[in-house]
Amino acid sequence: QVQPVESGGGLVQAGGSLRLSCAPSGRMFSSYTMGWFRQAPGKEREFVAAHGSNIGSAYYADYADSVKGRFTMSRDNAKNTVYLQMNSLKPDDTAVYYCAATPGRWSMIRVHESGTYNYWGQGTQVTVSS
Repeated sequence: QVQPVESGGGLVQAGGSLRLSCAPSGRMFSSYTMGWFRQAPGKEREFVAAHGSNIGSAYYADYADSVKGRFTMSRDNAKNTVYLQMNSLKPDDTAVYYCAATPGRWSMIRVHESGTYNYWGQGTQVTVSS
């Protein structure tokens, strides 16, 4: 069983930065595709970023258009942790951010779709004030 646990949310002014962390349990972390999704009040959950690999390949990352150039997702396999570095934050980035994990390999799955992911964290609140 893999249980992602998010941390690092908080309140920040527009233009500021935050770094979210997700530390899922489980021994096969390095092979998992990891994703970040967010849900704002009254809105559906949406894709933010994903990070994964194919067998024997380097890691890939992909981002929603709304965060490209501002957010960076990375992982540290030694620490069993993925990160979401969020810069130039906007009030529209205010949401609960969820970390998700799947054992599926990058080219075999639809990383933008929430139904792809088997395991989800409880979420961490990010609030950006104007």
